[in-house]
Amino acid sequence: MTLQELRYLVALADHGHFGKAATACFISQSTLSTQLKKLEDSLGASLFDRSLNPVAPTAMGAAVIASARLIMAETAHIQDMARHAHEPMARTVRLGIIPTLGPYYLPHALAVAHKSFPQLRLLLREQMTSQILSDLANGQLDAALLALPVADDQLDTLPLFDEPFLAALPAQHALAPRAHLKLSELQHDTLLLLEEGHCLRDQALVVCGAQRQLEEVRATSLETLRQMVGMGIGITLLPSLATQTGSKQANVKIVPFKSHAPHRRIALVWRKRAPLPETFTRLGDALRDHLPKGVERIAP
Repeated sequence: MTLQELRYLVALADHGHFGKAATACFISQSTLSTQLKKLEDSLGASLFDRSLNPVAPTAMGAAVIASARLIMAETAHIQDMARHAHEPMARTVRLGIIPTLGPYYLPHALAVAHKSFPQLRLLLREQMTSQILSDLANGQLDAALLALPVADDQLDTLPLFDEPFLAALPAQHALAPRAHLKLSELQHDTLLLLEEGHCLRDQALVVCGAQRQLEEVRATSLETLRQMVGMGIGITLLPSLATQTGSKQANVKIVPFKSHAPHRRIALVWRKRAPLPETFTRLGDALRDHLPKGVERIAP
């Protein structure tokens, strides 16, 4: 078994097609097929069901592929450490970010990162929290910007800021003219939520209480939620940064909470075993020291 064979194995798992996998590996299809057959013979097991289109891993193949991904990730880490041992901020970082944060925070964060570390290259991937955690675990991501808490003791966490929630009300709502609100004043309103899988959905339920009237129509984005509020379907909570950019609707009123405003905590996370952790601590410190308006800095 060689690293090259494992690389071909992962490529076929990713592409599901021998030709596409071979192209990605810059080899011929026959070479890829021969090398994978050699690997299967050495293991004494079939790793792919070739009768399917696209080809799919067998049960044994899925387990081997998962281990192969970890091996490839560790190999890349070793190479990365050697390449950037003397300058941890001159490297490429694959950064995940949740959809309810990305469109509103990334423009600011990227500007800070580029100014602070011109040689740092960020490759961005916007995904749900569960997928980000999976990709961090298998080495497909190096770090991520997530909302806490994150239940994974294999990750290091650097909290950056607290982002308050604000109430989004239909303009004709009785409380819309108010300068501030209390959460208790909204307990009888229909709460609009994002679809399952968004961490912001769970946070809104925690803030507002799970036992309340919910609208069955669930949005796929914060902008859709905003549109639904404007139609008078219900109310929702929006994170502060999402209320500062994007479209401004005359039929939606954004109202802050009077005191002890509910919020979410945003952090930079990375694997504890990741090479050059200084890259992430320095990036996190820069982001925390240069925050956009509307959020609260967390002291180191």
